[in-house]
Amino acid sequence: MNEREPQHQHEQEPRSDGPRIYAASLSDYNSGRLHGAWISADQDADEIGEDIQKMLRGSPEPGAEEWATHDFEGFGPFHLSEYESLETVARLGQGIAEHGSAFAHWAASVGTDPDELDRFEEVYLGQWPSIEEYAEQLLDDLGIDPYEIGPEMLRPYLSFDLDAFARDLSYELHVSDDHHGVHVFEP
Repeated sequence: MNEREPQHQHEQEPRSDGPRIYAASLSDYNSGRLHGAWISADQDADEIGEDIQKMLRGSPEPGAEEWATHDFEGFGPFHLSEYESLETVARLGQGIAEHGSAFAHWAASVGTDPDELDRFEEVYLGQWPSIEEYAEQLLDDLGIDPYEIGPEMLRPYLSFDLDAFARDLSYELHVSDDHHGVHVFEP
């Protein structure tokens, strides 16, 4: 089976690589039957639409033509609506396929406005295990050793609050947590 072909199986099918949607026939759903397909979301909107039409043509309900997204996976913290446009699904799916979960975090933050989504590469700073580690890296990149502040004779009396600095950075930047750490974006 071609990996782009819709897979007519149960909604609880195991997770695949990449973002995908479960498109379900509403005629079947209203008749008490589950008929749908898992469809790859990292393709063009027209290709997603063709896969949905193929699923609807395979429906046991005569004249099945309406559908809805009943499930989705691989979109990270972004939640698709039941009637999300295919253009939006494709745009998000392709962005996630190209940039990974960071793109899903960006979309969850800014929504589906194409202009905002297009800013991803400009604003994405990277992923770190924690915001504190990002703060340490930032200081290092700036050539600042926070533990050598002030004249040497005063250093035993001075301290740098890395946690407070990291917290303040998280207020100025957009920080999104996931199970691998944090994604950091410029405002």
